[in-house]
Amino acid sequence: MLKEHPKGLFVAFFTNMGERFGFYTMLAIFVYYIQAKFGYTATQAGVVYGIFLFGIYFFPLLGGLLADRVIGYGKTITLGTILMFLGYGLMALPGFGQLVLFIALGIICVGTGFFKGNLQALVGNLYDDPKYEKNRDFAFNIFYMGINVGAFFAPHAATGVSNWILGRSGLTYNARIPALAHQFLAGALKDTTELLSLAKAQLGSNFTDLTSFSKMYIETLSKSYNAAFAITALSIVASFLIFIGFKKYYKHADLTEKQKETSEELKDKIIRLTKNQTRNRLFALFFVFFVVIFFWMSFHQNGFTLSMFARDYTVSEVSRVTYTFFNLKSFLPFLAAIIGLALLIRKGTMVLTKSIGFVLLIGGGFVTYAVAAGFNEIMPISPQLFMHFNPIFIVFLTPVVIGFFSYLQKQGKEPSTPKKIGIGMIIAAFSFGIMIIASRGLPSPAELQGSVSNVLISPYWLITTYFSVTIAELCLSPMGISFVSKVSPPKYKGTMQGGWLAATAVGNALAGFIGYFWDRWEIWQFFLLLIVMCCISAVLIFSVMKKLERASES
Repeated sequence: MLKEHPKGLFVAFFTNMGERFGFYTMLAIFVYYIQAKFGYTATQAGVVYGIFLFGIYFFPLLGGLLADRVIGYGKTITLGTILMFLGYGLMALPGFGQLVLFIALGIICVGTGFFKGNLQALVGNLYDDPKYEKNRDFAFNIFYMGINVGAFFAPHAATGVSNWILGRSGLTYNARIPALAHQFLAGALKDTTELLSLAKAQLGSNFTDLTSFSKMYIETLSKSYNAAFAITALSIVASFLIFIGFKKYYKHADLTEKQKETSEELKDKIIRLTKNQTRNRLFALFFVFFVVIFFWMSFHQNGFTLSMFARDYTVSEVSRVTYTFFNLKSFLPFLAAIIGLALLIRKGTMVLTKSIGFVLLIGGGFVTYAVAAGFNEIMPISPQLFMHFNPIFIVFLTPVVIGFFSYLQKQGKEPSTPKKIGIGMIIAAFSFGIMIIASRGLPSPAELQGSVSNVLISPYWLITTYFSVTIAELCLSPMGISFVSKVSPPKYKGTMQGGWLAATAVGNALAGFIGYFWDRWEIWQFFLLLIVMCCISAVLIFSVMKKLERASES
């Protein structure tokens, strides 16, 4: 399967993986960080989160224009990588205030804008070659998997560094403490019984007074998050070195239409569209851009309200078996065992492949058992670890999705790219239906007033939701990028990839701003809103399906 793709795809894969590892390391703790350091409410954190994600995905429009009109894809990507390093480096510095935070976030947004859309455009250029064209959709599935390999390890990196810094001061993470500490320091905590109990549990005989403890805990927790941001900056360096070091594999595709026009050798290879073809393609693109806004508004609750749900409504201690899925030392060999089983039962595989599968199954199973046997009967989990399920599901489900659509392609029954996007919308709606069921009987966030619910549910509700929404994402996100790559008028390739991400930006902004309803509605009402938005989007997509499919073929 991989032999049918150009080597430049894998350079983009690892470049993207490094950058996304950094981004998701930061995102795993971002809301927790600004709430812990600055005492933000959910609504205030949601505004910052929404504006930041808006910038992350809106600035690719500027980056696309810069690449298409001025300096080309490769140079714009390189400039973006440097800016991202500077921004994350600023966030790694402890002790700064809100102004420096916002400056750093702005730099990261611009840098990501220069990087993200243009790397996607570069991948699309690789598949303009007729030799590879038929594999364009599959290529973006593989490219997208690179995002999620990095994203899978990100929460563990953030959690590991944070816990290490806390441990050096004799502290452990407790989700209740930051909000209570800020309320106490602000003179708004009427009953100090819970905070006093938690403080004594943390410090034991070293406890002196609540004021000193509150300040110390907030400062130490904030510094632990700063250390995690330093890991983010280092991952950007790795991404930069990969992109520069293996330039020869994508250099031939690093050309905009403007650059081709200045080359006598390439002038004849420029694709020229009629005004009507250009108009139809732009209509199809802008329509899809509008519709996916509502998917991203719903999907990016994973870093906002779903993270709060994990912290405030989900048990923080789990059994030994469940903890196996939250700990890398046990989860990775468990995944290896699953891969081994798949290789063993797959029809038509060679003896060597089955032998490798047997070794992975037995070895992975043994290591999983050995590691899990060392766990206590009850183990604590950090809420940010829930964010590793979506990316690992992406990694494991991508080959399944590619295999399924490859089978349909051979049968002549593969759905069109726009149809896959519509199907993704429907599955997303189903995913948030799971959360409505999970939310029955839970108090509203308004009732909690910044505390943690007394009624806590199983982590498997969130895990199941992440599994379902991952399938939706695989039908929509890589297919959307592929659609933009295929349909964009040649001279607007970078700009249109930026347009896709700008639409994502609007959805991300709404993802944060609807935190207003999270603070005021019952939980089931909030998730019902997401279901309605996804269903409306699906109806819109299928209502103009023929036009979208014609644009893909013209």
